Amino acid sequence: MSIPEFITPQFVASMITIFVILHLALGAGAYLILLERKVAAWVQDRVGPNRTGPLGLLQPIADGLKLLVKEEFIPRGVDKALFILAPALTVMPALIAFAVIPWGGVLDTSTIPFAETLGIAGHEVKIMGADVHIGIVYLLAATSLGVYGITLGGWASNNKYSFLGGMRAGAQMISYEIPMGVALLTVVLMTGAVRGDEIIGQQLEGQWFLVHQPIAALLFYICLLAEANRAPFDLAEAEQELVGGWHTEYSSMKWALFFLGEYTNLVFGSAFFVLLFMGGWSLNPFFGWDLPAGGGILMILLQVAVVLGKVFILIFLTMMIRWTLPRFRFDQLMRLAWEAMIPTALIVLLATSFAVFMGWTSSMWLISLVMIIGLYVLYPFLPKQADPNHRVPLIGSRFSPLRESDVGASGSGPPSKGP
Repeated sequence: MSIPEFITPQFVASMITIFVILHLALGAGAYLILLERKVAAWVQDRVGPNRTGPLGLLQPIADGLKLLVKEEFIPRGVDKALFILAPALTVMPALIAFAVIPWGGVLDTSTIPFAETLGIAGHEVKIMGADVHIGIVYLLAATSLGVYGITLGGWASNNKYSFLGGMRAGAQMISYEIPMGVALLTVVLMTGAVRGDEIIGQQLEGQWFLVHQPIAALLFYICLLAEANRAPFDLAEAEQELVGGWHTEYSSMKWALFFLGEYTNLVFGSAFFVLLFMGGWSLNPFFGWDLPAGGGILMILLQVAVVLGKVFILIFLTMMIRWTLPRFRFDQLMRLAWEAMIPTALIVLLATSFAVFMGWTSSMWLISLVMIIGLYVLYPFLPKQADPNHRVPLIGSRFSPLRESDVGASGSGPPSKGP
């Protein structure tokens, strides 16, 4: 029996990559929760989960089994179709976004054992799920769809807290998609490409874009936190304000799917950042020696290990940020996007366009340094709104006492006693 024509070495490599990365992400979604609990315990000087299995390693399995057998509860008055569909709409975009990320370079199939017997010797295949010409655009579009599940889940729950959480998530997505897209455009302008392998290839030959574009990288990383609803941008599920936000009425596996989507988004969002600003499998952020763009099976395994190692470092940083920084107020979150990040991103895009036009892309790191100094110098002179956190004078306060002049000016002093 002859093999169908569409089953080529590249097709087989893509299927293997999808199978491995998909199951790795699903397993990571469970064990990243354990890692986050361990990081939280470390920051707060506690032990964390350590009873279920050695070092608590069976805790995610126990949690998964508990959620599987937990009672499925659907409140009265919900939109059942959307209520059931919303968790799937949250996790599905995260599980399809990774297809265009290059996890390794070009594999020479001749180095695979039994390549001659299998008839695949002499081919070169890319270690990615799909080699499409609009890879970065597809990745940005796919990761942006997850907010629809959150918004629909909050609206369909027939709960005011859930509805407010869904509305917050939608407003947050609209606000932070703009600086994220503008920061992405700076990389596209410098490379002239929207394919992931080409962007990595240019960083292998030169410098990481984290060195060339530190401001754009910082903006993009902050937007990743906001897109994934990670603290300090988790206003859509703020427990102190909204009970649980959009997932207040969810239980059992529907509730678990929301968090599977969040952690899967975290994994592939970090891989997206590694692709754009950290050179993929590049080991040297500056000029000089680096890993090749392709090679044998051992070189490809090393490249995949480097990419996954960088992803793990970014995830660990994200968890440290969650357990270190306090949550924003919602007005602060919106002001950060519209009054700070969007104007800054536009300035960086303008400077990048000028550098590309003049042919100064190799000196973009110097232009970025000048922009950082300029922003630092100009910041005190920028117009500012009234501080909503100003201290209110109080009688008997040690740090902000109420003075007699304040009482006379406000006319709110104690009533005078009659004769």
